[in-house]
Amino acid sequence: MRYLNSLFVTMFALALLLTPVDDAVAQERDNSSARVSPNAAVSQTIGTTVVDVWYGRPSVNERTIFGGLVPFGERWRAGANETTTITFSDDVLIQGESVEAGSYSLHTIPGEESWTIIINENHTWGTQYDMAGDVIRVEAEPEEGIYFEQMMIYFENVSDERADLVLHWDETRVPFEIAIP
Repeated sequence: MRYLNSLFVTMFALALLLTPVDDAVAQERDNSSARVSPNAAVSQTIGTTVVDVWYGRPSVNERTIFGGLVPFGERWRAGANETTTITFSDDVLIQGESVEAGSYSLHTIPGEESWTIIINENHTWGTQYDMAGDVIRVEAEPEEGIYFEQMMIYFENVSDERADLVLHWDETRVPFEIAIP
């Protein structure tokens, strides 16, 4: 049964990656040539609120990811290439903390027992980060997951009132709740 659940989540997540994306965002992220870590996007409606995420998908490539390539205790842009961007069409709650409608950058601070999820007001192209722009910092628990060679961001447990956004790479998955106030 666990295998079937994992297979379902994987198939569902892959289907979400095929969601059409805004051409302006694709141009901003420079899709004019192939990348080692290709761009991806996922969009989910929760009730009537649309949540869009744009990110680069790095590969494991036989490397130690968390605690290696991505050090524990240091800020990470939650993807490759440009900073990961998240947009909310309406106000939301992330892990119970209020975030106004708009576009933000998504960062994390991975840890062995807990991750810090950071929503920052600077969502311009590139990898710039200034802690003064942090809108919220919340904690999330990492979980063991099935192996994903390329990083993936997807939604699960979607209802009219909430969903979990999941960061998943290698055998680590980190879900956190996005709810409608």
